[in-house]
Amino acid sequence: MRPALKLTAVLTLACALGAALAGCVVEPARVVVRPPRYAFITPIVVTAPPAPIVETVGIAPQPGYVWVSGYWNWVGERHVWVGGHWDAPPYPGYRWVPHTWVRHEEGWRLREGHWDRR
Repeated sequence: MRPALKLTAVLTLACALGAALAGCVVEPARVVVRPPRYAFITPIVVTAPPAPIVETVGIAPQPGYVWVSGYWNWVGERHVWVGGHWDAPPYPGYRWVPHTWVRHEEGWRLREGHWDRR
C-alpha cells in the first residue's frame, strides 16, 4: 500500500470513529439519598400517649392530596396534639405512613410519619 493511500485510510477511519463516538453521551451516575424508612423523633417517654383525637377530615384541596392524620407529639414534659392536614405526595406512587408511638424499653418512642413508596 502506498504511503499516501495508507494515510488516507487512517484519516478516514479516524474521522468515522470520531463521528461514531460524538453521538455517545456519558451521563454521570445519579446519587439518590433517601431518608431512613423511619426515625424516632423523641427520647424514651415514660408516659404513654393519650388516645388519638378524632379529627374532621374535609374535602381535599386538590386531586391527589392525602390526609396526614394528627398525632401526639412530646414537647417539654407533656404530650401535645399536632393536628392533621392535607398534603401532596412528593412523588407519584408514594403513600403516607402515619406517626406511631412504639413501646420501647422502659417507655414509649414516637416513630416519625413519612412518605413511602407503595
